[in-house]
Amino acid sequence: MSDIVQKLWGFCHTLRHDGIDYGDYIEQLTYLLFLKMAEERGADIPKEYSWRVLREKSGTELTDFYTDVLRGLGKQKNTLGQIYGGAISRFSNPVNLKKLINLIDETEWTSLNVDVKAAAYEGLLEKSASEGKKGAGQYFTPRILIQSIVRCMKPDPRKIKDFTIHDPAAGTGGFLVCAYEWLIEHTKGGFEREDAKRIMTKTYSGTELVARPRRLALMNLYLHGIHGDIALGDSIYEPPKSTRYSCILTNPPFGTKGANQAPTRDDFTVSTSNKQLNFIQHVVNILKPGGRAAMVLPDNCLFEDKAGEVIKNLMEDCNLHTVLRLPRGTFTPYSQGVKANVIFFQKGMATENVWIFDARSNIPSVTKKDRPLSATHFKEFENCYGKNPDARAKREDLGKSGRFRSFHIEQIKERGYKLDITWLKDESLDDPEDLPEPQDLASDAITELETVVDNLKEIVAELENNGE
Repeated sequence: MSDIVQKLWGFCHTLRHDGIDYGDYIEQLTYLLFLKMAEERGADIPKEYSWRVLREKSGTELTDFYTDVLRGLGKQKNTLGQIYGGAISRFSNPVNLKKLINLIDETEWTSLNVDVKAAAYEGLLEKSASEGKKGAGQYFTPRILIQSIVRCMKPDPRKIKDFTIHDPAAGTGGFLVCAYEWLIEHTKGGFEREDAKRIMTKTYSGTELVARPRRLALMNLYLHGIHGDIALGDSIYEPPKSTRYSCILTNPPFGTKGANQAPTRDDFTVSTSNKQLNFIQHVVNILKPGGRAAMVLPDNCLFEDKAGEVIKNLMEDCNLHTVLRLPRGTFTPYSQGVKANVIFFQKGMATENVWIFDARSNIPSVTKKDRPLSATHFKEFENCYGKNPDARAKREDLGKSGRFRSFHIEQIKERGYKLDITWLKDESLDDPEDLPEPQDLASDAITELETVVDNLKEIVAELENNGE
């Protein structure tokens, strides 16, 4: 599998001379891979745009025909139309396009099992994120972290006929794919026949703001045989739909701003321009009663001014039962230096106790080469979380020297509903040989400065509104 990834990725360097960057390459590869696999599976592709016809072309006839193929498929009214809608060829050199077609044609993709196909594709996505530099990392959450979250949440759609799994910041579909992979592993690959069609066509959905990752999400799901609905839109600033979901798994984009203003939504109790705080309000509103959610949030969402108001409302509407403080460097190499958490909650009952697991203090920062993120980083947390996804299994407070502690709602109220609670002394911060990486320190400083600026802007906006 690594040979396939390396072969396809190696060709990307050739294409850079044709003006095709990392992101463009992955996108063009998406179009061609999909077409090749559709032919292997005998899918309903218009014959005039089939892989078989495409691979026989060469020279300028090939580049012209490829443009026609993308335009024609984009006009289809099914999944093809969603994936190819607005697709544009980035190839100006027919020799390079021909080479890529030949590379893809060498592999019988449908003869590989689902996991292997996905591994090849996601391997390319990861390379694009780590080497594409600017902007690529915003679409990626480390698979190891997603898998740990999914193991805790246990998103099993078999028991409830209308059980749905949604990601309002879908990116390339990592949470949805891992949720499905967990189900396959959990059921040893088999469902009841009457459940299979529903699970594969009506269970998994998402929303993504940017067209390119949305296409990749559709492709990623397709590689797993899932016909999921990934809407292209803005989860925060567009009017919400009436659909409600059973399970939400998401990592809203990092950064303090959305459209530089608070969204005008009647269902948002707290008015703020902070993107993640608005995502919290959005997720609560689109959950079904009894539905559960897990969200990745940067540290500032636990303590900045408006956070207390949002968390207070969250705790009144939901049981915010668990907070996981992630290790420093969790998002290396995608978003280095970001410090983040995962909050777990269930809608329909008020919070009585919040359990916090500290996976950060006295743990060396994650690095790409020497200390990569691994499943062992979350093993103790998963044991403490327990087997019940709604945190109803018995839990043990490990005390001031342990990593897992319980805090009563009255203690949270006294803190103004701020959840940046620490109790372990981080001795690594006192060790000059084990200080955080410079980019971590810089990121912390930037986050604090951005938070201060955001708060000032909120105050100015309120003053201006009061003056009208």
